[in-house]
Amino acid sequence: MPHNPDPTVPEWAGDQGMVTLVRHGETEWNRLGRRQGQLDSPLTADELRHGQRVAAVLSGLGIDGVFTSPLGRSVATARACAEVLGCSVVVIDELAEVHHGEMAGLTAAEIERAFPGEMARRSANRYEWCFPGGESYADADRRAAVALGRVAAAGGRLPLIVSHEMIGRMLLRTLLGADPAMALTWRHPHGVIYRVDVANRTVVELPVDQGGAQRGAD
Repeated sequence: MPHNPDPTVPEWAGDQGMVTLVRHGETEWNRLGRRQGQLDSPLTADELRHGQRVAAVLSGLGIDGVFTSPLGRSVATARACAEVLGCSVVVIDELAEVHHGEMAGLTAAEIERAFPGEMARRSANRYEWCFPGGESYADADRRAAVALGRVAAAGGRLPLIVSHEMIGRMLLRTLLGADPAMALTWRHPHGVIYRVDVANRTVVELPVDQGGAQRGAD
């Protein structure tokens, strides 16, 4: 994944070790194309073992802490990872997905009927545009920086962070010092693990052996 270093981006407080980013397993609403935001839906039957498959890939790589969004789909994945890796789970509220406000729970077609033209307006400025009654990427970017500071303060050098695709873009942006516009072009499929070398600002993708496919944002 390419990145564009930006000296104006604050350094992550840890600035050391390797940070691993994982998206929760696929949910029923992911399959239906419903935006979740800070609402929740259960993991699909196929994805209940997603955390164990992730942990199998990471086993032996020295993961020394598991940190998760407070949302159920993320917590379920984090707990499954932690059980295999022998780590405790720490919930960090700031890792929650971007708040979708009044659009949460809706499909793209339902959003267009309820908010005609709004998604087109979003395309003009995705970083600053705000979900009605919810958050913008800019809001989530600030939360991502706080979350990474909390992870760093926990003292681990090789943390695993389980969260969501949209907040995940901002986590990765901060870790790599990337430009927001570039970060918004990135995708984080359920079946990919990102290993970020913070000091060198590089990232390696590790595949997860699973059948789930990327089905859009959280």
